[in-house]
Amino acid sequence: MPEVYVIGTACTPFGKRPQTSFKALTREAYLAALADAGMADGRDIAMAWFGNCGMGTFGQRNIRGQVCLSPLVREGLFPERIPTMNVEGGCATASQALHGAWKDIASGDAQLSLAIGVEKTFVPDDPARTQEIFDGGIDQLDPGEWLAYYRDAGEVSGKPFQPDDKRGTIFMDTYAMQAAYHMKRYGTTQRQIAIGAAKNHHHGSLNPLAQYRFTMTADEVLADRPISYPLTRSMCAPIGDGAAAALVCSKDYLASLPRGVRERAVKIRASTMSGGKYRSLDEPGLSRIAADRAYKMAGISPSDIDIAEVHDATSFCEIYQVEMLRFCAEGQGGAYVASGETALGGDRPVNLSGGLVSKGHPVGATGLSMIHELVLQLRGEAGERQAKKARLALAENGGGVVGFDEAACAITILERLEPN
Repeated sequence: MPEVYVIGTACTPFGKRPQTSFKALTREAYLAALADAGMADGRDIAMAWFGNCGMGTFGQRNIRGQVCLSPLVREGLFPERIPTMNVEGGCATASQALHGAWKDIASGDAQLSLAIGVEKTFVPDDPARTQEIFDGGIDQLDPGEWLAYYRDAGEVSGKPFQPDDKRGTIFMDTYAMQAAYHMKRYGTTQRQIAIGAAKNHHHGSLNPLAQYRFTMTADEVLADRPISYPLTRSMCAPIGDGAAAALVCSKDYLASLPRGVRERAVKIRASTMSGGKYRSLDEPGLSRIAADRAYKMAGISPSDIDIAEVHDATSFCEIYQVEMLRFCAEGQGGAYVASGETALGGDRPVNLSGGLVSKGHPVGATGLSMIHELVLQLRGEAGERQAKKARLALAENGGGVVGFDEAACAITILERLEPN
């Protein structure tokens, strides 16, 4: 298979940015990605993949990427007449955009491709619009199916399904049921979840792009406002806005670039996806499937991964995902996270960006923000939160909900190039 490289990444600051438009966020991430790749414009880009989930609630239901990129085309910063593919996959949207760009290069269809994810979820004067964005991540055509599924699962987990819009989205209740089941089956504790949350708030405090830049102790996390037991507010990703982007290219195109760009390039060793289903509580999730495919594609084992960014929409998710990614045995995620192994300075740091709970989670941009963080780490450019060793990195990004699975999951494995 042809080799694929990341030569430029960017991520805007995440947070509540109601005065910043979709077009402004697009411009910010795109121009920053160009600058990171040492480019003045995007004249060589042959394809663009534009990720977004919620722009339809703001009135732009179609041709979202074309609309947001048009000003850049007029200014000569983005090439004319190239295809722009609009992508939507819930919280996995940006990773699906990257997967499309990766396929452009791996198939030989393009030498340089852009993946970009842009999102606004904070609407201060209209919270119903924010709710509408998130409601799109679950089946609205036959809600009786998942209502019955969650009611049954509530009986099994020992936590009845009792959603409350005043406490958060329905997804927090589904995560809480999964956490309750894990606690019941394996002895995972609420404090272990809190330790993971506190760890990521510490990481986020070191990330200048993070929405939350403050530290918290495990006790402070536990004392925060309850959302859905065992989850407190500090264990849950916040509402926010932002954008992220990546430029990927072929080996031949990389060879044509200046040495300084070549030396900072990062190789994509694997890009895989899987789809969700209504599974039983004790059945491994779809990220296990995507991860196993990625390990096989890259020709490595889980033990080879040095750092990871995982989709911690709640802090329980990190506990679950380190098990699905085979970083530890099933049922041992709580103890693994609490041990310090996934913290800065640990054997395999996870979510050095602060994760979704601290960095933020503008859904259509999240997956590429993970790639940005991992590329910084592999280049040795992450500043105070730099991992001691970082050669192989993994991103896990899930989006939408089908029962207790996400609707889609993407796994990306990146590798630092050794100097020539």
